[in-house]
Amino acid sequence: MAAKHLTHNSTARRMAKTILNGFRSYFADYLNSTLSAKARFEKADWHGVQQANVERLELYKLKVAQTIQYLEMVTNKDIANLDLWSEAKKAYTQLVFNFPNFEIAETFFNSVFSDIHDHDKISDHIIYVLSSQLIEAPEAEYSIFVRYQGDNFRQLFRNILKESEFSLPGEDIDLDLDCIMEVFNQEVVPQLKGPHSQVKFDLLESTFYRSKAAYMVGRVVDGEQIFPMALVFLNTEDGSLYVDTALFTGDELSVVFSFTRNHFMVDAPLPYQYTHFLKTLMPRKRDYEIYNSLGFPKHAKTEFYREFVGHLSKSKDQFVVAPGIKGMVMTVFTLPSYNIVFKVIKDKFAPPKEVTHDIVREKYHLVSRHDRVGRMADSQEFDDLLFPLERFSEALIQELQKVAPSQIEIQGDKILIRHLYAERYMTPLNIYLQTADDDQMRNAMEEYGNCIKQLAAANIFPGDMPHKNFGVTRHGRVVFYDYDEIATLTDCNFREIPEPRNEQEEMQAGTWYTVGPNDIFPEEFRLFFFGNHKARKMFEAMHSDLFQVSFWQNLQDQIRNGFVVDVFPYRRAKRFDRGKNSILEVFSS
Repeated sequence: MAAKHLTHNSTARRMAKTILNGFRSYFADYLNSTLSAKARFEKADWHGVQQANVERLELYKLKVAQTIQYLEMVTNKDIANLDLWSEAKKAYTQLVFNFPNFEIAETFFNSVFSDIHDHDKISDHIIYVLSSQLIEAPEAEYSIFVRYQGDNFRQLFRNILKESEFSLPGEDIDLDLDCIMEVFNQEVVPQLKGPHSQVKFDLLESTFYRSKAAYMVGRVVDGEQIFPMALVFLNTEDGSLYVDTALFTGDELSVVFSFTRNHFMVDAPLPYQYTHFLKTLMPRKRDYEIYNSLGFPKHAKTEFYREFVGHLSKSKDQFVVAPGIKGMVMTVFTLPSYNIVFKVIKDKFAPPKEVTHDIVREKYHLVSRHDRVGRMADSQEFDDLLFPLERFSEALIQELQKVAPSQIEIQGDKILIRHLYAERYMTPLNIYLQTADDDQMRNAMEEYGNCIKQLAAANIFPGDMPHKNFGVTRHGRVVFYDYDEIATLTDCNFREIPEPRNEQEEMQAGTWYTVGPNDIFPEEFRLFFFGNHKARKMFEAMHSDLFQVSFWQNLQDQIRNGFVVDVFPYRRAKRFDRGKNSILEVFSS
């Protein structure tokens, strides 16, 4: 009996070592992909940036698949055996103890297990439902940032710019400093309480790269006061860099790290320490949101689930059908005490919808890998997620049984949902407009148009554009979240509605002209404002170009000629006045 147990442990330890080797291989390649972001930024290789983002996301899936292949080679045991996995987890926990990235390593173990087993076999004695290690404020935090101190703030900023990791020179450093100091003197200096010589500038040692910008992120510490800090660099594309803006508020930094934007490329070998540092700057951000921003979407999913389970244990309200107009493709529910919505694909779609389950899933897959330019919500995708049945309202259970019976299964006191998406809750634009005053409505209509234009510039056509398919964030930004009919803009055929050739065509019910599957008629976009004349007038005053075929065709031409949009996560008014022209002036954030 002892010999058999020893063999079992030996096999489990080989499994644990194999999974750890797979994780190390993944993390090394992840870091190398990230480290090359600097070169792509300095070369202005914007298409390379987009490709690297997709490849880094696919890297995780590739390494998990390779690890499973090796697992089948290192043991002649049945790797589906749950007792064996329980032993493997014990061995793995010993191997990753005090690892600087142990939380990511644990999630990798979970991913390998989940690719082999059904999700209903998940339990904490087999995988890391909870982490094996207590996460506390890191003692070695100083290793991730550089500290600057002195009472000459302009000189401190000069030192920061001079000591940056960039190889390209600044276009005009004195102008950069003039611009930075103007904002700093207005927004930070008046709030300082202690002597200026005691103020500390802590700058994360790694630069954050995303799309066409680079961000140096840190904080200004004045005793108990902390001011976030982000210096945003752009490439002139002729051999030099310049500072486009400086941000010093939590709300501004929160938008930079928004759930509507792609992951950063940042050299963060100590992920938890970076997360902890950023949480001090954005305390309202959840851990999973920051991990997602850092480029760890799988671990973000782990953190999301842990937080969600924790919230369920501390709350008592029931899940209900989400407020708003019901969709034709998704049924949506939410927990009133938790600002997340859960979306389940219906079994059947009402006409005129012609998509399928697979098409809808592919659309969400496309969004997860595309540049969301701050205008599409990020989603967490789950298979076989169990909920406590008592927390579901009777109306919600009836709704799910009616529209998505294939997606649910009641198992005793649990309800299993086979596939769903979780997204941040936003107020649907149509509901927001019902109580908006004139200023709020005008801002929402400006944002609505900007959202459509920025998505189009990123080669995304939303397809369905009624107000109910857009949400308003707490920062007042309008975001698109209904993806079942999105298409790449360059695949669309924008047409003007032809004039009827005779009286018979003019009086004919329906259309008197043929319509292809990719045909789009911008003149018809006015129909999205049915019943809200005030909002329509405001929108037309700002965005009437969206009703013109030429607007869309011109954008298509630019994209086909290699144009990559540069929409940044701050408003146009925040940009330093350097006489620069940019597509951002047209598609203002």
